[in-house]
Amino acid sequence: MLMVMFVLHNTEKLDDLIDAWEAAGVPGITILHSTGLGRARSLPGRWDDLPLIPSLRDFYENDEMFSRTLFSVVPDEAAAERVVKATINTVGELSEANTGLLAVFPLVKVYGLEKKQP
Repeated sequence: MLMVMFVLHNTEKLDDLIDAWEAAGVPGITILHSTGLGRARSLPGRWDDLPLIPSLRDFYENDEMFSRTLFSVVPDEAAAERVVKATINTVGELSEANTGLLAVFPLVKVYGLEKKQP
């Protein structure tokens, strides 16, 4: 099993990317708001705009400073390669600006992926 993780910089492509990953056979995707060091340093004081205990709405109001990090567990290298191709077809060549960062990690063990039905 492998984990595919992608940090999407252009959040306007999120819905298209989700559709592309699903079409590539990804069984489920976890999506997080994230920001990197470059954005955090280029927008000084932006974190001060968020309340001490932010709501989801507060994050959306400050959306321009966030990326989306998507990750999923896939069964094999063929599935991972389909996700990589789907990502590039959706956001463009990853060597270009404002696309993102993609990584594929081997997993030794995965717990909780398969759930018992009641």
